[in-house]
This record gives sequence, C-alpha cells and structure tokens, in this order.
Amino acid sequence: MSTVEGDLLHTVEAGSISASRRFWGRLALWLSAIWFITSFGLQGAHELAWIDWGFANWRPVLYAYFLWAVVLCVTRVVIYGETGKKALFVLPAALFVVSMVVFPLLFALWIGFSDWNLASSTGRRFNGLDNVRRMIADPFYANALLNMILYCLAIVVEYAIAFGLALLLNQEILARKFWRVTFLVPLMLSPVAVSWMVGKSMMETRFGPVARFARWLGWENPSFFGDPLTARLSIMIMDAWTFIPFMMIMLLAGLQALSKEVLEAAEVDGATKWQRFWQVIFPLMLPVSVTAVMIRIIFKLKLADIIITVTSGGPGGATDSVTSFIYREYRDRSNVGYGTLLALVYLVIIVLGMTVLMKISDRIVKRMTGRL
Repeated sequence: MSTVEGDLLHTVEAGSISASRRFWGRLALWLSAIWFITSFGLQGAHELAWIDWGFANWRPVLYAYFLWAVVLCVTRVVIYGETGKKALFVLPAALFVVSMVVFPLLFALWIGFSDWNLASSTGRRFNGLDNVRRMIADPFYANALLNMILYCLAIVVEYAIAFGLALLLNQEILARKFWRVTFLVPLMLSPVAVSWMVGKSMMETRFGPVARFARWLGWENPSFFGDPLTARLSIMIMDAWTFIPFMMIMLLAGLQALSKEVLEAAEVDGATKWQRFWQVIFPLMLPVSVTAVMIRIIFKLKLADIIITVTSGGPGGATDSVTSFIYREYRDRSNVGYGTLLALVYLVIIVLGMTVLMKISDRIVKRMTGRL
C-alpha cells in the first residue's frame, strides 16, 4: 500500500490485500446475501400461505436488500482494492435501478396473479391464472386494444399535417416567427385543459360554438360523443390538435439543418418542387421523421387524460384506450389485481411492438438514404 504524504488519497493494489481481509470481505458479502435471499423466500412462502409464519409486510426484505447492497459496494474495495473502486462508479446506480424498477415489476407481477379488490374485506389472495382467463374473455379490453391500433394509425395523418406545416414555416412567409409561436400554443396546454376547453365547452351539444356551427351547416342534432365513430374521431382530433405542434417543431428543426448546397444542386439539375421533396428532402428527413413518429407513438400509447375527462370511455367503451380502461378498473371497480395484470400485458405489447417498429424503420431509413 502506497500513501501520498499530506493527502488522504491512497491507492490499494490488488496484490497488497491480505488473505484474511479477502476472507472477511467475502464472508460479510455471503452472509448479507444469504440473509436477503432467506428473508425474500420466507416472505414469499408466507404470502403464498405455504407457511404460517413470516413478516407482517415486505419492509424487512427491503431492509435486507439495502444491507446487502451496502455490503456489496464496500466489499468491492475490501476484496479487489483499486479495481473495486472503479466499480463504485456504476454499481450504486445499478442497484438503485434494480430497487426502483425491477422490484416494483416483480411486485406488480405478484399482484397481477392475485384477486385483490379494495372494496372486499377479504384482502388480497393468490388466484393463479384466473385474471389471465378473464382478460382473454374480456371484450372491453380487446376493444381498447383495437382502439389503440386506430389511434396509432391516426399518427400517419398527424405526421402529414405536421410535415406540411413545417415546410410552410420553413419558407420566407410574412410574420413567420409569429406563426411559429402560434402553432406551438396547443403544445403548451395541458391535455386536461384541452379536454375542458374543447371537449366540454366548444363541442358541447346544446350551447357549444362548434355544435352551433354544425347546426348552421345542416346537422340537426350534433352529438360529437354520442355515436361511437364520431366520438373516436373527436378524441383523435383533440389529441392531434395538442401534439401535432410537437412533431412540427422537430421536423422544422430537421428542415433547417438540411444542407443548402444539396437542395440548390437539385434545383440546378432541373428537379421540380415535388421531385426535390420526394427524392431529396423526404429521404434526408427520414431519421428525424422516424424519431418524431416514434416519440409520438409513445405519447399516443399513454393516451388517457382526454378520454377520461371528456367521455370516460363512452359511449359503451367505444373511445376507451388501454390506459383509460385500466384506470377505470382501478378507480371505478377497485380491482387492483386484474388492473395490474392488464397493465403488465400492455407493457409487454408495447415493448415488443416498439422493438419491431424500430427494426422496420431502421431498415426503411437505410434503404431510402442509400439511394441518395
């Protein structure tokens, strides 16, 4: 061990660590790990009613994990010296992620296979695959999944509108800065505020200005949320009005970053405006477009606030998204077990779906940009 005089900083080489120090370090690590695994197993067996004794809750298991995590970090230095210090740059963060992400997912999986209704006096009990069978036979959940597909397909129209607005605002038009700020206003509003301002007020059947305008056009009894098809379209329009500016500003930033020389060369070669767009601008904008669409899909998959505020999933669940349906399972029916299982299944669908979409989009981008 070499020590720097006048400084507390010292370097511990692996070869200078004694055998007894390594032994006690490994012993402390193994004892803490055994205590954590034992407490976790005992509490799990107690929750499954395999044994009659156990902790009142999972808090002692959390304390055991915290103790093991601290011992693990300390023993990295005790056993490996300077190499162990390098691991401390990553290890605490990894352990924190495990405690904040992995454990809640495991606990959610535990709840998902339980019958736990907050309105019941019996409390939570393990029910095996009953929630899975219920989910498969649930027509409202299947309808919510179908609605999410329709809502996500609407992003194609939103993207086309956003690209058109970005192209327009990229031109030298009058009051360009004013229009850029104006088009960004809906993005600054909360979706709940949009729901009340547009859905509950402007589109109100009797006195709303949109309903009055519809009657002036000849629609005798305008009801934007009474018919399933009209209700879905109304939800799509309100959500699109809120988030089209988000894609527009990303696409506008991409357009401004394009090389002027490439566009000027295409114009000199005699390409028309449509040819310049389709054969030059659109392929060059594909990376930005894919990023904007992917982020928009993520926001769309979380769509709930507008639906909950305006229609509560009606009429008859016609406008339900998966998120709003799960929310109502918790709020209206207090069915924690079934709602948690639906959320876990939805999470798996999102992960698989986004992975496939990213791979497909990556191939498309490479194919189209390779032609330039």
